[in-house]
Amino acid sequence: MRSYDYTIFADYFQFYLQDEEVEGDLSDAWTEEAFNNLLAVVPGTIGVGTVRNMNVPVTVEILESEPLEELDKWDHVNECDIEINSGRLVIAGCTDYFHEAERIEVEPGSYRARIYYGDLDALSEDGLDGDDHYRIVLWKSEPKGVRVVKRRGE
Repeated sequence: MRSYDYTIFADYFQFYLQDEEVEGDLSDAWTEEAFNNLLAVVPGTIGVGTVRNMNVPVTVEILESEPLEELDKWDHVNECDIEINSGRLVIAGCTDYFHEAERIEVEPGSYRARIYYGDLDALSEDGLDGDDHYRIVLWKSEPKGVRVVKRRGE
């Protein structure tokens, strides 16, 4: 397992994971359903919704196989697919300068992503401070589509 910890500026309540060689335009992907699911997806790009538009802690893990589901300690969990043909996964806030954003080297191919959302209700009254945190686990897999594994509040 490889693990990477970041602090990402989640401007507009979102951050991206994307193949280095794709456009990554999510403007039409943030539908009402995507907003409610905190997840927007287009080929080669995942948009992760956040509850704050401030710096948020994000952990990205690359695994050899699907992880055991750890749902109890998380508020919301999604799964989706991402094709990473370049071998370089970019993680960035949507207003970050793309060429300076963090990169993770991965074997090119199709990956499954499980996105965990934690402490979503631990926000200050003004919504600027909080304990919300995000964990993305990736493993090689055939595409299976978007799935809400655990919905916030259920």
